[in-house]
Amino acid sequence: MIAYVVRRLLGMVPSLLLASVIVFSFIHMIPGDPAQMMLGDLATPEQVAALRESMGLDRPVYVQYALWLGGVVRGDLGNSIFFHQPVSEVILDRAETSLFLAVMSIVLVIAIGIPVGVISAVRHNSGLDQCVSAASMFFASIPTFWLGLNFMALFSVALGWFPTSGFPSVLKSGDWSNLRYLVLPAVTLAAPNSALIVRLTRAGMLDIANADYVRTARAKGLSDFTVNVRHVFRNSLIAVVSALGFTFVALVAGTVVTETVFSLPGVGRLVVESLLRRDYPTIQGIILVVAFLYMFINLLVDLSFALLDPRIRYS
Repeated sequence: MIAYVVRRLLGMVPSLLLASVIVFSFIHMIPGDPAQMMLGDLATPEQVAALRESMGLDRPVYVQYALWLGGVVRGDLGNSIFFHQPVSEVILDRAETSLFLAVMSIVLVIAIGIPVGVISAVRHNSGLDQCVSAASMFFASIPTFWLGLNFMALFSVALGWFPTSGFPSVLKSGDWSNLRYLVLPAVTLAAPNSALIVRLTRAGMLDIANADYVRTARAKGLSDFTVNVRHVFRNSLIAVVSALGFTFVALVAGTVVTETVFSLPGVGRLVVESLLRRDYPTIQGIILVVAFLYMFINLLVDLSFALLDPRIRYS
């Protein structure tokens, strides 16, 4: 197991290197000049050229990439052009919101998606199963911005139960009650993702329910509860766990619409803001961190398969 983990970690190095080349190349293909945007339309060409030189943007692209990659290897993602501070600090400032939101959302996804999917599979073809399937399709197809706005109108404006927007830092203030600001955004994100987990859980259990070893367990006289929990549900979890892992990373990095609706200072909004400002170092740093997070979560998901299925061995 240890040798497998070491190989996977070493295998991340060329993948991250390739990701860095792709990210750097595509970012520099985006139309627009950071120096021009910082100085405004009234700046003279001489002023723009001087600022480009001071930021190193006048050098060849491969030289800029080599300098940036050298800093990344040393743990330095560069300095933000707009925020005038290290990119790592900019990301950390926004990471708190995205991480709390992702954790709250994934907890709701697990608490709703898996139990409802199990019930739907156990009651296959019943009226309850049909209702669950219809509800899953409904929530999976609803745009998150529409759902978030309606939640805000009902629970914030009409009932006054939750704040409408923003998120005061929990770590800086020490006030954990600030998490109430993330309740509505978390529910908004959990609704469509829960629908996916419901469908995966249901489909996985129904696929395994007809396996020979399940029929053998029933023939031995085991109760339906024991068969469904020990033999059907556990062996259907591999696809669900895989989906949950990638869903979590997507919630950390890609909740742009929801963060915009609720005015949350998260990583998703930071990506959009940095793109609009042509803040190259910040965009590159975020995408590289997200790429590493995807690879690391993928490793954890693969390792969890050995716990779920004893037939899987890593060496």
